[in-house]
Amino acid sequence: MSAKPSQLGSSNAATRQLLIEAAAHVFAERGFKAASVREICARANANVAAVNYHFGDKEGLYAEVLKYSLRCAREKYPPDMGLERDASWEARLRAFIHAFLLRIFDDGPQACHGKLLSREMIEPTNALDSLVEEEMRPMAHQLQSIVRGLLGPDAPEETVRRSGMSVISQIVFYHHCRPVTQRLYPKMQFSQKEIDRLADHITEFSLAALKQMSRNLKRK
Repeated sequence: MSAKPSQLGSSNAATRQLLIEAAAHVFAERGFKAASVREICARANANVAAVNYHFGDKEGLYAEVLKYSLRCAREKYPPDMGLERDASWEARLRAFIHAFLLRIFDDGPQACHGKLLSREMIEPTNALDSLVEEEMRPMAHQLQSIVRGLLGPDAPEETVRRSGMSVISQIVFYHHCRPVTQRLYPKMQFSQKEIDRLADHITEFSLAALKQMSRNLKRK
């Protein structure tokens, strides 16, 4: 007896999802270039032709994996961390920083986001363009709105943009430079408690700088 259309659709969806999840781990471990479709399909228990069927090619699969990993990480740790809409700008900045740290340091069984992001920053692929436009730009705008709220409505756009990038640079430093920092400071571990303290530090540091910049702007 042949399978019903609904059963085939369900089976196809399940295979597609298994491929994405398997590929996330392989791409995170080996990078885009070194990852093989054969290994991905073996981990997903799928036919090698399934990648072309569902994603067109390896590059199409990789693009979907990047978007999927960021969406999952953002759903688990949303940038506002569930704050009320009338929360202060200071609270919003702390939530944004904390959520970002949690996303890139998540070590759960499905946590590949931090590794994928690190690899993509070192060796950017064609998938980065759509990832930035569809997933990253909205978060960048969210951070810029927080920074503008702290600097004031008359802050120059360039100042707002650079300040936002300075906040992000503090966050990603701890992840991207982890091999060095853990050799310099062997006792430094990125536990939940340490991430909380790190979020407090980056927030305090950033707020002090932004407050001083706000004062400077008012003097001009």
